[in-house]
Amino acid sequence: MIGSTSPVYALHHVQLAIPAGAEDACRAFYVGVLELVEVPKPPVLAARGGLWVRGGSLELHLGVETDFRPARKAHPGILVADLDALVQRLTGAGVAVEWDANFPGYRRCYVADPVGNRLEFLATDPEDAG
Repeated sequence: MIGSTSPVYALHHVQLAIPAGAEDACRAFYVGVLELVEVPKPPVLAARGGLWVRGGSLELHLGVETDFRPARKAHPGILVADLDALVQRLTGAGVAVEWDANFPGYRRCYVADPVGNRLEFLATDPEDAG
């Protein structure tokens, strides 16, 4: 190992692309359904469109992309304290939930946001300490 220190990393935010004009639909999902809080963008960035949302230590930036294509494979993995309550809110809002039991030690599911971006929600599974 070279040197006596190594970098310490922490995630500040994840950016997902959205098409122009999708802010209201995304706001309804991310703020309304997921119960994240919208964060004001700096004026110079607000002029570009999109929106920023935050909840706990999670921050997502939804940025307008001219040649938008949804991220159907790449995705943020978002830890939640009460996965069942979140899934209930999602299904109550008409959002399709796809469960996946292939990650030992976790319960997880996938959903698509209003523009088709994949999101993974997961919680530790005390019954599968794997």
